[in-house]
Amino acid sequence: MSLLEEATKGVTIEQLQAAAVAEGVSVAVIREGVADGTIVVPCNPAHKGLRPMAIGKGLRTKVSASIGLDSKDGTVACELEKLGAALSAGTDAVMDLSATGDMDFARRAILSASPVPVGTLPLYQTIAEASQKYGSALRMTPEHMLETIEQHAADGVDFLALHCATTMETVECARNEGRIDPLVSYGGSHLIGWMVHHNRENPLYENYDRILEIAGQYGVTLSLADGMRPGCLADSLGAAQVQELIILGELVGRARKAGVQIMVKGPGHMPLNHIKDTITLQKSLCKGAPYFVFGPLLTDLGVGYDHINAAIGGAISSWYGAEFLCYVTPAEHIGNPDVSQVREGVIAARIAAHAGDLAKGMPQAIQWDLDISNARRDLNWIEQIRLAIDPQYAEYIRKTRNEGEISTCAMCGKFCAMALIAEHLHFDRTVC
Repeated sequence: MSLLEEATKGVTIEQLQAAAVAEGVSVAVIREGVADGTIVVPCNPAHKGLRPMAIGKGLRTKVSASIGLDSKDGTVACELEKLGAALSAGTDAVMDLSATGDMDFARRAILSASPVPVGTLPLYQTIAEASQKYGSALRMTPEHMLETIEQHAADGVDFLALHCATTMETVECARNEGRIDPLVSYGGSHLIGWMVHHNRENPLYENYDRILEIAGQYGVTLSLADGMRPGCLADSLGAAQVQELIILGELVGRARKAGVQIMVKGPGHMPLNHIKDTITLQKSLCKGAPYFVFGPLLTDLGVGYDHINAAIGGAISSWYGAEFLCYVTPAEHIGNPDVSQVREGVIAARIAAHAGDLAKGMPQAIQWDLDISNARRDLNWIEQIRLAIDPQYAEYIRKTRNEGEISTCAMCGKFCAMALIAEHLHFDRTVC
C-alpha cells in the first residue's frame, strides 16, 4: 500500500511522523494533506538515510537545488562538492539533472550522499543514451523512456520530473500562437522534436498508466514538468502553456486515483502581474496539487543576476501559494554554476521562501524575524549571526569589516542608533 493510500485510510506511518516533526506540525496535518493531495512527502523507501520532508499547503516553503553532470569535463566529485554546498546552505531537496557522462554512477553517488529528497529528469538520460548509441535523440524509443524511468525509481529517486502533459494538442497550440521563444525546456524540446518527427503522440502521455504503476511500485512522487513553460515575458500565459496546464490537471486526478503522490512544476519567465493569475489557475486546474516553480524570473534582463531576479519572483509566488522553489543561480542562461554559485542560488531562494512565508503569516517565520530583531536591538552579535539565513557569510563580513570594534556595526560605529536610543530612552539591552 502506498503512502498516499495509507494516509487516505487515516494510517500514520514512520515517514509522515518524521515529516511532521521536521515541520513542527501535528502528524494529522501532514496525513490529511497527503490524503487530499495538497501535501506530498517524497520518500522512496530505497533512498537510505533520507530525512522525510513535506511540501505543500500550510507548510514552510521549500527550496530545491539542481546539480548533475552537464558537460564533458564534469566529474562526479565536483557534483558531490556542489551537493555539499547546497546542503550547507540549507537546501530542502536536490535534483540530479545529469545529461552526459556516467549518469547512473552520478545518480547513485548523489543518492548515497544526500539526506534530503533527490529528484531526477529521466528523459535527459534517455536523450543522451540515444544520441550516443544511434547518433540522434530522435531514435530513442518509448520502451527506452519507460525503462529509464523505472531504473531511476529502483535506484531510490524520491521524485521524478516527467513531461507527461506535453501532447500533440499543446504542440499545435504553440505552433499557432507565434511564441517569441517557442521552446526553452531541454527535455520538452527533445521530446516534442521526437513527436513531430515521428508524427506520434507523447509516449509519456500514452503510457501514463504504466508510469503510475512504476511510481506506485517504488513509492516515487511524480513532479509533472511543463514542456511549454514560457522562456520570456512575452510568452507568459499563452495558449500552449494554459492548454498544458489543463492536461496536467487531468493527470493529477489520475495519479491520485492510482494512489500516487503528485506535484506540478511550473513556469519560468513571467511579468510580476502574471504571478497571482498563474498560481490561481494552477491551483484551480490541478486540484490544489503542490506547485514547484522555477524562479519565476520577472524580467529577461537579469543576466548574471538571475538569482536575485528569481528571488523576487519566488517570494511573490510563495506569497500567492507556491510551495516549492527551484533555485536559480547567477550563471542561469550563460553557463553552468560553480560551487560558490550553487550556494548563492540556494541562499537567494531561501530568502525568497522565507519572505513568502512571512507574507502568508506563518508563525514560525514571524518568530524567526522577531528573534533576530530583538538580538539586533540588544546588539547581540552572536545571536544575530546565529539567526541569519547564512551565518557563515554574516560571520565573515562581521570579522572582516569591523576592524576590532565588536559592540557596534561597521555602518554607524560609535554613533550606533541602537546604542544611542537605549541611552536616551533607557531601554535594557545586552551588548555582546
